[in-house]
Amino acid sequence: MIYSDFQGEKLSALALGAMRLPTVDGNDSVIDEQKTAEMVDYAMKHGINYYDTAWGYHGGNSELVMGKILENYPRDSFKLASKFPGYDLANMDKVQQIFERQLEKCRVEYFDFYLFHNVCEMNINEYLDPKYGIFDYLMEQKKNGRIKHLGFSAHGNMDTIKRFLDAYGEYMEFGQLQLNWMDWTFQNAKEKAELLSQYGIPVWVMEPVRGGKLASLSKKYTEQIRALRPDETTAAWSFRFLQTIPEVKVTLSGMSNFEQLRENIATYEEAKPLTKQEMDTILAIADDMLHGNTVPCTACHYCVSHCPQELDIPRLLELYNEHRFTGGGFIAPMALSSIPAEKQPSACIGCRSCEAVCPQQIKISEALSDFNSKLG
Repeated sequence: MIYSDFQGEKLSALALGAMRLPTVDGNDSVIDEQKTAEMVDYAMKHGINYYDTAWGYHGGNSELVMGKILENYPRDSFKLASKFPGYDLANMDKVQQIFERQLEKCRVEYFDFYLFHNVCEMNINEYLDPKYGIFDYLMEQKKNGRIKHLGFSAHGNMDTIKRFLDAYGEYMEFGQLQLNWMDWTFQNAKEKAELLSQYGIPVWVMEPVRGGKLASLSKKYTEQIRALRPDETTAAWSFRFLQTIPEVKVTLSGMSNFEQLRENIATYEEAKPLTKQEMDTILAIADDMLHGNTVPCTACHYCVSHCPQELDIPRLLELYNEHRFTGGGFIAPMALSSIPAEKQPSACIGCRSCEAVCPQQIKISEALSDFNSKLG
């Protein structure tokens, strides 16, 4: 197992994420405890010492199951991470109640790593609002030794993450980003990683294979990468990509079966970063995959000045591209929840004034109409 140095500690570069554990009959809220225990035991024996869970994973049962299983191992043999569930605004005034319950569920007296969960447009104002006392309470728990290291995860855009870092950056010890070879440019992951680096904050990675999407490529793309690395799986390419990014310290993988776990651990037996040719190849594949599934908006903003509804069209098209390429998901609806109704895709009146000045000749009104339909 490869290890990363972090404040005098050795963290396994591959971490077991407990968001996609084995389930019973496909019911996400019913975790197969026996299979999960077998996976954790294998992970422990093969060098994984970082385990990541959260309040809402598996319908609230991930923390319970992970706590029950990890209780069988010496406390100093693993690092446990959980998060304050700010993705639900109803939780904002319950930080103490939730934190105490999380310790009970996980059967521990402290968390090695604790995060502000999912900093994004929807919750940034609440996270920064002192009336909720979230930051003050978590800092108090850190002072008391009940949180060893405090950090955050983020699906928000650059401006949102920067707002958070401007307020709390000096206290954040790590930042967790959605980072993979597809999102390196698609979700500005490269710029986000560089932003964290400016604050001296190491990067933790989530969604390294984008929910499995990058582990199953078309025959054309598979042949391209196999020509460069015949012995590597498509999933391994995602991890090799991350081993090439110097800011990355820990990569979380939500492994849902034993075979995925075994293969990923084998990949992390040694680091094999991509060469420049390999990096260029995988990023070119990303561009090609996106080309047929997204609209080519360059955010020039010409359209905005000609929109009678004063819609932030580049931002809406950015979210449309994410929603369309992913085939749904939570990121676009979550971001849109912070936008007033009169500025949503549904507010487009189809006048096409924006299209008359679009250098990319995007059929914006059709894209926003399609976006609105996809959102239901």
